[in-house]
Amino acid sequence: MKKSHVRLAAVLGSITLATALAACSADATGSGGTGDGAESGKVAFLMPDLASTRYEQQDSPLFTAKMEELCPDCEVIYQNADSDPAKQQQQADSAIAQGVKVIVLDAVDTKAAASIVVNAQSQNIPVITYDRPIVDTPADYYVSFDNEGIGELISTSLVDGLTAAGASGGVLIVNGSPTDDAAQLIKKGIHTGVDSSGFEVLAEFDTPGWDPQKAQDWVSGQITQFGSQIVGVVAANDGTGGGSIAAFKAAGVAPTPPVTGNDAEIAAIQRIIAGDQYNTISKPISIVAEAAAEVAYAFLTGNPPEGETTLFDTPSTLFTPEVVTQENVKEIIFDGGIYTVDQVCTAEYAPACEALGIA
Repeated sequence: MKKSHVRLAAVLGSITLATALAACSADATGSGGTGDGAESGKVAFLMPDLASTRYEQQDSPLFTAKMEELCPDCEVIYQNADSDPAKQQQQADSAIAQGVKVIVLDAVDTKAAASIVVNAQSQNIPVITYDRPIVDTPADYYVSFDNEGIGELISTSLVDGLTAAGASGGVLIVNGSPTDDAAQLIKKGIHTGVDSSGFEVLAEFDTPGWDPQKAQDWVSGQITQFGSQIVGVVAANDGTGGGSIAAFKAAGVAPTPPVTGNDAEIAAIQRIIAGDQYNTISKPISIVAEAAAEVAYAFLTGNPPEGETTLFDTPSTLFTPEVVTQENVKEIIFDGGIYTVDQVCTAEYAPACEALGIA
């Protein structure tokens, strides 16, 4: 087992222990944190956008399944704001009106979402920030992968690859949303990997709403301006990475310069196998979704975990991710059970999978 996996298991184990102790406490007193009992209750799970497929396909079902395991009589109210901060505010207000006892929040706009935290906490409803921290107003808990570490991993991996290939020129940086504090942490990590690398940053872009099309449009303009000077692109997630790759293909650039990503979406794994994308980040959504459910249940029982660390004055659990390239995609993604061969190695990608010993 890899060292990082050992750490993930240890952290999840500590959260599980905390919730088990909380359950014992609830059983002894006959009530949960709100006095209504811990064996039932509504939990809101508020996600930010539909541009990233993970929220509908992974985060929501995994969180809901874990909550059902922990608390069969609890109800999860899932809403997706589709990149609209005003809509997310309305969804939070609606969840509060429906009597939720805990809110798990992945904010569209982490500054605007501070009001959601203030409103919920004023009514004694704890808020667990998920994936994206809220800097301005401390939440009650934060569960995420280490976003700054993600930025450093993808950029350092790219720099190492370019150096090994003897590349000379500059790179583009395609960041995430300017209204997402997690994106700003990733951005900080990216610069840690790039700024002292010897590769010039030709241009940099903060992608509104993490929109792949906006990333593609911007990269298209940079291709026109810089052409063959571009030897690589540090993109903050798989969506912006996919948009960047699409821009090079539309411009007839072949081969595509190495492009990074993050989230290990199926399409990104396929692009890595095919040689179109250089790397991504494996951060199994089950890790954070199940941890968030454990923490939510602990709040329901009135005994939240203390947190491994503190980030932005919020008790936090930050998991360590892994960078994925062609060299280790089989080991991490397939041998690690994240995706199956049938999910990824469809007819179009079967030859490339076979060449890497995957299928």
